[in-house]
Amino acid sequence: MSVLSDSARRDDVATAPASPGADPGTEPGGPADLRRPQRRRTLLAAALALVAVVCVALMAWMSSGGRGSGADGALSLPEEREQVMGLTSQFVKRLGTYSPEMLDDSGQMPAYREQVREVITPKFTADFDQEVATAEQLVAQGGITRSADVFATAVSSIDDDSARVLVAGAFTDSYRQGEGDEARVVDQEPLPFRFTVDLVVIEGEWLVDDFSPVSSGEGQGQAPGTAPAPGEGSTP
Repeated sequence: MSVLSDSARRDDVATAPASPGADPGTEPGGPADLRRPQRRRTLLAAALALVAVVCVALMAWMSSGGRGSGADGALSLPEEREQVMGLTSQFVKRLGTYSPEMLDDSGQMPAYREQVREVITPKFTADFDQEVATAEQLVAQGGITRSADVFATAVSSIDDDSARVLVAGAFTDSYRQGEGDEARVVDQEPLPFRFTVDLVVIEGEWLVDDFSPVSSGEGQGQAPGTAPAPGEGSTP
């Protein structure tokens, strides 16, 4: 449930009291306070642009004879590659898209459950079903809304019935703060992610069987999140 856990931790930071070392004479909302969000947005935009550039470079490397190429240097199984990259993009967007509007009277998100189950294997579904109730509880309590943007996908390896795809993107969160007339929606800055997604063929159909965040120490050949999302290979 890393995606929602990340949101909760960032909410704590946003509502934390001022540091004891802060200058008591500095008034909130002053010029320095106004400049800080702008600097953060500029740095974030630069970071997201860098992620996109790295992903494009990764795909170019693979297309010119990197992993997954045939003996003649051409990419093998081109149709299957398109299928698994498209499915990976769908999976990440489905896994990372939810809101309080999806909750029913019982506190569950049936539409969210269904949109994810449609693209995952029965094995993965068992793990997902064990974790999704926690996600639903946090969405209900925190009023969390999340959306997912995919910047790039690239096939790391593929054969007739299995594949591994790298995906990079960003999750964008908002949450409800306050009650009654003072209630407001707080938008948070995008959270970049990088995942490896494993897919298999079941009865002639490609489905997602697992996924995991890529750590910065795994090298340039990897791409895309914690996201985002969800606990390692289990849920959002």
